[in-house]
Amino acid sequence: MDSDAAASGRGLVETYYDAVDAGDYDRLASVLAPDVVHDRPDRTLSGRETFVSFMRDGRPETETRHEVTATYRADDGGRVARGRLVGADGGVRFDFVDVFDVGDDGIRRIETFVRDDLRRG
Repeated sequence: MDSDAAASGRGLVETYYDAVDAGDYDRLASVLAPDVVHDRPDRTLSGRETFVSFMRDGRPETETRHEVTATYRADDGGRVARGRLVGADGGVRFDFVDVFDVGDDGIRRIETFVRDDLRRG
């Protein structure tokens, strides 16, 4: 992946978190490939419409924000983000690592890993 593509991968990931946190589901859809797959600890979501619908209507808590503490470019051109999910009350719900597969058509796959044994008040 050349530097422009790497930069656009970083931009897609930043837009992804911004859109989820803002509840901007049209913007979220715009960065996802049509056949995106999201592997989460609790389920797998397949397809852009399924993914966006879940983010809009199915999440246990929608008033959250992602505090991304670091992002990395993977050797395969994907992106890795590390951070924490914070609730409206300011409490950390869990720490996470998201691994993104990014292609010409947007984010193709997200694998989410969580660690909730480090909850903070």
